[in-house]
Amino acid sequence: MAKVTLELPSPPTQVTVVEGNGKVSSIDSNGHQGQFPNVTYSVVHTIPGRLRFRVPRLRCDADYAKRLEVLLTADALVKNVRVKPAAMSVAVTYKSAKVDDAKMRSHLDDLIQAASEVVVKNTVTSTDNETSWPGLQLSAVATTLAVLGGPLGLPIPPLIVALPIALATLPVVQRAWQGITVERKLNIDFLDLMAIAITTFQGQFLTPSLMLSLIEVGENIRDRTARSSAQQTLDLLSSLGQFVWVEQNGEKVQIPIQDVQRGDTVIVYPGEQVPIDGSILRGKALLDEQKLTGESMPVLKKKGQPVFASTLVREGRIYILTERVGNDTRAGQSIKLMQEAPVHDTRMENYATKFAQKAVVPTLLLGGAVFAATRNPSRAASVLTLDFATGIRVSVPTTVLAALTYAARRGILIRSGRALEQLAEVDTIVFDKTGTLTKGEVDVVSVESLNPATSRLRVLELAAAAEQRLTHPVAEAIVRYAEAEQVAILPRSKWDYQLGLGVQALIDGETVYVGSDRFLRLSGVDTEALNGQQKSADSAIYVGSNGQLQGIIKYSDLLRPESREVITALSKEGVEIHMLTGDNKRTATAVAAELGILPSATHAEAFPEQKATVVRQLHEQGKTVAFVGDGINDSPALAYADVSVSFANGSEIARETADLVLMQNDLHGLLEAIAIARQAKQLIRQNTGLVAIPNLAAIAIAVLFGLNPLAATVVNNGSTVVAGVNGLRPILKSRKNKTLPSAR
Repeated sequence: MAKVTLELPSPPTQVTVVEGNGKVSSIDSNGHQGQFPNVTYSVVHTIPGRLRFRVPRLRCDADYAKRLEVLLTADALVKNVRVKPAAMSVAVTYKSAKVDDAKMRSHLDDLIQAASEVVVKNTVTSTDNETSWPGLQLSAVATTLAVLGGPLGLPIPPLIVALPIALATLPVVQRAWQGITVERKLNIDFLDLMAIAITTFQGQFLTPSLMLSLIEVGENIRDRTARSSAQQTLDLLSSLGQFVWVEQNGEKVQIPIQDVQRGDTVIVYPGEQVPIDGSILRGKALLDEQKLTGESMPVLKKKGQPVFASTLVREGRIYILTERVGNDTRAGQSIKLMQEAPVHDTRMENYATKFAQKAVVPTLLLGGAVFAATRNPSRAASVLTLDFATGIRVSVPTTVLAALTYAARRGILIRSGRALEQLAEVDTIVFDKTGTLTKGEVDVVSVESLNPATSRLRVLELAAAAEQRLTHPVAEAIVRYAEAEQVAILPRSKWDYQLGLGVQALIDGETVYVGSDRFLRLSGVDTEALNGQQKSADSAIYVGSNGQLQGIIKYSDLLRPESREVITALSKEGVEIHMLTGDNKRTATAVAAELGILPSATHAEAFPEQKATVVRQLHEQGKTVAFVGDGINDSPALAYADVSVSFANGSEIARETADLVLMQNDLHGLLEAIAIARQAKQLIRQNTGLVAIPNLAAIAIAVLFGLNPLAATVVNNGSTVVAGVNGLRPILKSRKNKTLPSAR
């Protein structure tokens, strides 16, 4: 039973004991039960086996955060703890099979309160915690002793040298045994073990100690390039408020979000996120659904229409009949899709490693044949020493680590060797439109006067004056554009905003109307000047005053300046380009045409599950797919792609799901990332040749004429060093060209 003992500062003397059975107690110096000061917190999200709390004290009290983490980590019922002080968040995964959810919630409450004033006195860690085996240190000691007792001739007893070699060999023995018993094959480690054993028994200690040192260096580099296989669960709903307003018996009351039930009437006000999925009972609101659907423009929704969790009410107030809550919502299903995505191996399995693996049995047979013919164990050991495995096992991860380091220096975060390998093979890239190919915000494209007596700047002046201080994204874009054009924002003395239509305002003695063509017609403005050409455009807003149409302002979610160039460069390299968006088909087709993306590769009105389906279908066609997105709505597709790409300023879940993060928020980084990956692949091929050619030549000499095991080790290790240095080229040589070298 694990026990953590903590004590309170004096006075009074009080000790808190947390036992493995989940019991928490606080006892003062007289043996009386103590009470902890109350710590305010709320439960943000709960599912069986997992709870997320928001504890405000975490942000301002670092000591409390550390104490709480120690308490939770030491608890026998807790499987995993994630504390984020900046977000005031604590996520706890527990053994739901061993404890009732309600009891665990009460138990965690005790721990949250207990961490208030206790300080760590002594900690006994669980036996589950693994300590790393000091293989590199042992092999270094063995090499030093071998050099001192060999070339330098110091009188060191053989047993003293053999002992660290034996200890350092244990991980090799374990991996070799696992290969035989689990994988049912003789692996590279078995080959290493045979060479180490033969040379050690012969008293040639320098050879096995050098081999072990190189093996450990390779293993350490491989581990550094590995991506953690235990993906942390990301909660899409954590950004929602802790409490929501509901209507109960005709009264408005505020309750915790986790207490909302199906059938409740939830009230959402301007500036708040919708916490549930449901349909509008009454009221209307302008909803920003970009986080969920990718749709760049807010949508006006009225009675009877559906609304979804994680969408933002820009304007208006709505009463919603709750239909789905928590992880049953559309946003919650996104996390489920992501969790069900296939988990990939964390270590590179490329052609070089497979080639080395296939060479194991032939090398063993050749070594056995040499021994049978010569009865000389040294010549057999030389053959076993001259394998390709050591050089490849060192040079491949060295190349990968160098490429990852170089990419990081260029503002490109590649999370793993596997991601780098897949990136070099990418032949299809799927882009989310909003916020990825476009800027993700509305910008004014043009301002036109439709009245000869009114200048273009006057149209902009009237529109900006009417739209000032409104929260609609088009209004904000018009004001920004007016400021950029150095147009004065005139005061408005009286104004009336009609949700979904437009705004009427009194400016300079004129009654000004800014909004849709329908709004202007309803307000008595003559719109005949449009001649029917602009009436169907949803990317335009109209300006009228004193009964006359004055002008039109066109707006759009503009493309990123680099989007066309990047798409063109990828297409020239034969990469198949697809575009996904939550926008309507007309908007999607127009953007695709501007970028040169085929209509058949343009997917409009796509919700998260549909985006994931498109990626899965492309993958099932045998394509290596990269997906580029930056929002919550992109997370399932990111999880299912072979390589997922996001931006540093994307949503938190997109960044954490992505294999590749463009820290400069520039699509040029994608071109450079692919170039780095392909260069790394080319270097791995070169390194395979650098290792294979000298070793093959030395094997021929060892078989035909004989070769000292130490000389064989020098050849083997020398080729390994050369290949390793070659693998470091990405960080040794400055590389400025962003063009894509061919993958072939």
